[in-house]
Amino acid sequence: MGNMVWRKSSYSGAESNCVEVKLDRSVGIRDTKAREHGELTVSRAAWAAAVTALRG
Repeated sequence: MGNMVWRKSSYSGAESNCVEVKLDRSVGIRDTKAREHGELTVSRAAWAAAVTALRG
């Protein structure tokens, strides 16, 4: 996924109990407490659909 930067929600503050995402041609998703376990990669369309569904 290239040199893209991992980001977490600003609502997380200093907490490490959250999910980080990395946007590129696809979207990488990982758990901040278990980064060594790798990442889940989904299409940008799948990510957009998930965010839309979560927003309700």
